[in-house]
Amino acid sequence: MAFEPFMQLLRSVQKRRIGVGGSVQNSQQMAYLRHLQKEINKENAMLVPLQELNVVVFDIETTGFIPEKDSILSIGAIKMKGSRIIEEEQFYSLIYFDQTIPKDIVELTGITDDLVRSAPNIGDVMIKFFEFTQDATLVAHHASHERNFMQYFSNKVFKTPLKHRIVDTSFLYRIIESNFQNISLESLCEHNKIPIIDRHNALADAKMTAKIWSIYINKAIEIGCETLEDVYTHFAKLKY
Repeated sequence: MAFEPFMQLLRSVQKRRIGVGGSVQNSQQMAYLRHLQKEINKENAMLVPLQELNVVVFDIETTGFIPEKDSILSIGAIKMKGSRIIEEEQFYSLIYFDQTIPKDIVELTGITDDLVRSAPNIGDVMIKFFEFTQDATLVAHHASHERNFMQYFSNKVFKTPLKHRIVDTSFLYRIIESNFQNISLESLCEHNKIPIIDRHNALADAKMTAKIWSIYINKAIEIGCETLEDVYTHFAKLKY
């Protein structure tokens, strides 16, 4: 996949200030973006040795749980190669929101109306996030939340589905800790003696999730998993 042209495209699109209800003015650019999404080969990642797999661990904070009526307030992410966390490769952005953030969300995340009023809009942030991730496999804790929102806004903003593979941490930790089901990030961190710092900040949560991923990648390798395909095969054998 030719990512230098992709980066040039993203930078040109970014200048156009894409809003939630906006569109990319140049139809050829839109077509190219769709083409590049189609070119992401998710299957190749399944066969890459786990210690060589490039992933972006990410987290989002939102105003609620329903993409069709709620909004993304922030995205945080950090890159990894295998079990190694690449500390210098981080991404974080607040996202513009022109309504009143629910009080419980403000208390939970620390994100206030004033903070998001001057933030970039969802289209610009997603462009930068795609530039950051390139074709890496995405990882999130209890990923259905992230997947639902990212898919919804990819379709809404860019008129194209999100093609990145998003892997839920449960596929990894449950082949080691088969008694853990829907365990919270806090509990999983406590179990693995990972300090819980700045919970419900998207970047902080992504960093804690990355530490979880690192620990369980090594444990998965110890039980004979060489690739994500092996992880999925082990997971499929679990008894519910």
